[in-house]
Amino acid sequence: MSEPLNRRGFLAGSLGLGCSLAASPFVTPVALANAPGDNRLVVIILRGALDGLDLLRPVGDPDFAALRPTLFDAAAPGLALDGFFALHPALEGLLPLWRAGEMAFVPATSTPYRDRRSHFDGQDHLEVGTAGTLPPALARDGWLNRVLTLLPGADARTAFAVGRERMLILEGAAPMTQWEPGTDLDLSPQSRLLLAHLFAADPLFAEAGQTALEMTGADLAAMSEDNSESMMMATPAVSAGDADGLASYIAQQLRGPTRIASFSLSGWDTHHAQGRALVPALTRLQQAILTLREDMGPDWSRTTVLAMTEFGRTMRENGSRGTDHGTGGAMLLAGGAVRGGRMIGGWPGLAEANLYAGRDLMPLRDIRAYSGWAMRDLFGLRASDVESRVFPGLDIGASPGLLL
Repeated sequence: MSEPLNRRGFLAGSLGLGCSLAASPFVTPVALANAPGDNRLVVIILRGALDGLDLLRPVGDPDFAALRPTLFDAAAPGLALDGFFALHPALEGLLPLWRAGEMAFVPATSTPYRDRRSHFDGQDHLEVGTAGTLPPALARDGWLNRVLTLLPGADARTAFAVGRERMLILEGAAPMTQWEPGTDLDLSPQSRLLLAHLFAADPLFAEAGQTALEMTGADLAAMSEDNSESMMMATPAVSAGDADGLASYIAQQLRGPTRIASFSLSGWDTHHAQGRALVPALTRLQQAILTLREDMGPDWSRTTVLAMTEFGRTMRENGSRGTDHGTGGAMLLAGGAVRGGRMIGGWPGLAEANLYAGRDLMPLRDIRAYSGWAMRDLFGLRASDVESRVFPGLDIGASPGLLL
């Protein structure tokens, strides 16, 4: 394998979160890393800008219904959570986690990215973890890679990349490995099967992915046949269109020496017919979380799942019964280590005067602060290192008490 410091490669060990290629058929990032201690972290990037106001409906806000005349039905508001917010009906399977105190939400948060509302820019800001113009030293450095450099004993376990583009969040001083089409591909049997399952999980990736493999002279199907017995023992099958197999694979790794895992789920860009388009993506998210919970067994009690997106969507629905790119969004936390059953961070209100730029949900706190506190509490990082080395220049403020 080659080892250039590429910006949107795929590696395990540097904590891949997300993908700046908003609709690339070549990239499905998954990353694994060993780290000290017993706590586990799973980061899920919801790629395409999740509408936090449909995930978590503020039914108690008097201005909400008028902003969503067709997307919101007051007669069927959703699944009641706390008397003010209702969960999207497609996530009914997650209600037991809420009731058990294993799930929480941040209803008004965002990265510092503002106004241009581009998937590419928004995901770059999410990956790099800085505000505004990137400092020269951090221009090719992802915040999760910076976390990895602070964890003694953390090391990469399996790595491969598909495509020539790079992921900012994976770049930095921590060891990384990259494969590009046109170079030799030397994957372990376990990695080969995971790659096959990633393509199988999304038919749109399959043809392009096989093309990329063929550029190296590799045949994924043949490799799978040659190593079928050992690989089937390592990784369960992934059904097309769901996240069960991938989550089960990750749970298996987290029961071993792996302590950090990250992957992305797509399908959140709901410009058209959002009422119908959002359900499959929410179903995949629910599948992933429930599979992690079931397959991790007692290790779930030491696990934190962070699900985040590059930005939210407009408050008002558009003419095609969808929503456009916005600003403030929502963050979901799950896991046995989470102090759940609650909303975190307050609510800005949806009156005209309270909206960002008169159109978007106003973020009340930087999503980096929540991520920073989670890293601090999970891995014993000093708050000063989070502020100076993980998110330089950020005041992470008072602890929101995310974890038990």
